[in-house]
Amino acid sequence: MKAVVCRETVLTVGEVETPTPGKGQVLLEVSACGICGSDLHSRVHCDDMAELAAETGYTGFMRSDQDIVMGHEFCGSVLEYGPATHKRWKLGAPVVALPIVRRGSEIHLTGLSALAPGGYAERVVVQEAMAMTVPNGLEPEKAALTEPMAVAWHAVRKGEVGKGQTAIVIGCGPIGLAVVSMLKAAGVRHVVASDFSPRRRQLAEQCGADLVVDPAEQSPWTSYPERNEIRKVTGLLELGMDTMEKLRWAPKTPWWHVFRLADTVGATPQGPVIFECVGMPGVIDQIVASAPLLSRVVVVGVCMETDKFRPAMAINKEIELRFAFGYDPREFRDALYMLAEGKVDPTPLITGKVGLAGVATAFEALGKPEEHAKIIVDPSSAAVAP
Repeated sequence: MKAVVCRETVLTVGEVETPTPGKGQVLLEVSACGICGSDLHSRVHCDDMAELAAETGYTGFMRSDQDIVMGHEFCGSVLEYGPATHKRWKLGAPVVALPIVRRGSEIHLTGLSALAPGGYAERVVVQEAMAMTVPNGLEPEKAALTEPMAVAWHAVRKGEVGKGQTAIVIGCGPIGLAVVSMLKAAGVRHVVASDFSPRRRQLAEQCGADLVVDPAEQSPWTSYPERNEIRKVTGLLELGMDTMEKLRWAPKTPWWHVFRLADTVGATPQGPVIFECVGMPGVIDQIVASAPLLSRVVVVGVCMETDKFRPAMAINKEIELRFAFGYDPREFRDALYMLAEGKVDPTPLITGKVGLAGVATAFEALGKPEEHAKIIVDPSSAAVAP
């Protein structure tokens, strides 16, 4: 079969052996596969990423001296079942799958391991237990975005944005745009999106952002009406003093119960929930230094370099840091059905399509934020440029 092979950062189209579905596996004919930001990083920095993965317990991550078929955001049709499968769907049925497969006693990441070839190919093997049928006639190019939308949905759930809180998305690349889309699908009423790129700000608006900000001209932290937020430590001290003085006017009032009630109904001060979707050194420190007190920061962008921030600043402002990675099977299914039921429209993210012969060109194009967000690979297409 034809596939795009990455070796020493070079992407070439060639003939490779068609994968054979093993025990509990299904062979799919690939209909569409998205190019992910992690693919762009892996192409250039895979050895560093492999060392990091090994430190966390996974030794099968791709290396630059290996032949790798990348692509982990895919949709395909059932072509063949391996042994010990339930044959859940008819041949030809459209499915998506979490990009992990078994190889003997080990589990590997599809499209990011030499032992699990990915979706930049005519065919790909998936684990039957991790596959799900595509409902409601959802188009393959949209179904292929289940995976990145699941990443965004996991991050949004991790953020736990309250009804009265503002969500601020820093960085409107593909994952930032997906986070904007999922925040609106979750019913968040106040979503601010910040990016230097006019094109990405335009896409963020199309994804549902209530306010888009060019940080070169306006601070995202002062671009929206404050909602029970505190900007300075002195403001928090003054609030505590003023509240206690008022409550102690009534000596018999159990003021501590009033505090508990305020916590229960969400009347205590809260900062915004901030989604860091840039993944560049210095961004976390900038957020910690500039965000309002009591903000919650969900780090979604993957910074591959050593970074630093000032813990004392975060402590003084009681900034909460959370880190989001991946998703679980339920979140993957949630994302699929949000797409299929029209609760999330990924159309603004899809800015180009290519065939296998156009993947290398697409990788280069995705390095220009003014042109593209998400490019879809269709193995049956002859397109060489997005």
